Amino acid sequence: MIDIGRSKRAEQAYAFDDIAIVPSRRTRGEEEVSLSWRIDAYTFDHPLIAAPMDSIMSPATAIAVGRLGGLGVLNLEGLWTRYEDPEPLLEEIASITDPIEATRRMQQIYSAEINQELILKRVAEIKEAGVPAAGALSPQNTAEYAKAVVESGVDYFVIRGTTVSAEHVSSSRQPLNLKQFIYELDVPVIVGGCATYHSALHLMRTGAAGVLVGFGGGAAYTTRSVLGVAVPMASATSDVAAARRDYLDESGGRYVHVIADGSVGRSGDIAKAIACGADAVMVGSPLAKAEEAPGRGFHWGPEAWHAELPRGERAKFDTVGTLEQILRGPSTVPDGTMNLVGALRRAMATTGYTDLKEFQRVEVVLG
Repeated sequence: MIDIGRSKRAEQAYAFDDIAIVPSRRTRGEEEVSLSWRIDAYTFDHPLIAAPMDSIMSPATAIAVGRLGGLGVLNLEGLWTRYEDPEPLLEEIASITDPIEATRRMQQIYSAEINQELILKRVAEIKEAGVPAAGALSPQNTAEYAKAVVESGVDYFVIRGTTVSAEHVSSSRQPLNLKQFIYELDVPVIVGGCATYHSALHLMRTGAAGVLVGFGGGAAYTTRSVLGVAVPMASATSDVAAARRDYLDESGGRYVHVIADGSVGRSGDIAKAIACGADAVMVGSPLAKAEEAPGRGFHWGPEAWHAELPRGERAKFDTVGTLEQILRGPSTVPDGTMNLVGALRRAMATTGYTDLKEFQRVEVVLG
């Protein structure tokens, strides 16, 4: 602990940029490395999950990510469930030059009601393509639209917010009872974000199949500036991985997956997240650089259009290649924003590890 003046003490915490992975005494050929990851009924070729953000995930791109071996999560309270054809609106958002006007217009566009029939339709599009379907709601909308989500046949139900707790207290509205809600569902639930050992342990006790570590958003996220809330991701991931270990003992063997969700802008961050204990990584901003990205070179999350207190921005990115190139290569840039899967495989081979669980034990250093 470090003294912050005379009356406050703080724990030292570290971001992914603060640490580096240490090679071991052996190296391996890349053909020896397996990146496969299984959660509930499905096994994926690699542990990359596309974040539920309208700028990167449409039914078409969710299908594309699934065919490339990952999992795409559709935002079920985004444009695709508010409008029958959101393409003109996506074009409009990308065409606005003034950032303040962009925020104001997004608030107007996203004020339209969520259409439950469109939830059913969008999930059906993904499932008909033969890939696993995942959809996300915020905690505030989960109770109202959960029935439609379950009826849609999603394979994974993601409850994603700035920070999600198992003990939300409110005198003005009935809070979501996560434990009861998850218990009554037949669909595996991934919930978050969280950033501390104790908050993660409480979420694991609700019966969640996975917990999201961090507050999402990444490059398009301003919660630290607006609310002053942030936890560096290397420390947060390590703390939540410790909660997973202790919950495994407490529950008699129930394993809850840890998914890093935030500050993952380059392939090295993905490797560091797993080195700190993550089972999988939720990726946002790298996918905004894909030719197929619905945001047309812009990237934003649900915080950007909050009706009362926006905590995100519409960030601009250069398009660098196709979705396949960004995920599986080949890369044409040297900055770690393409061939994310190949870079993770190379990191594991270089340090001598053959699977993700082993790689969680790799040594890291500060610096």
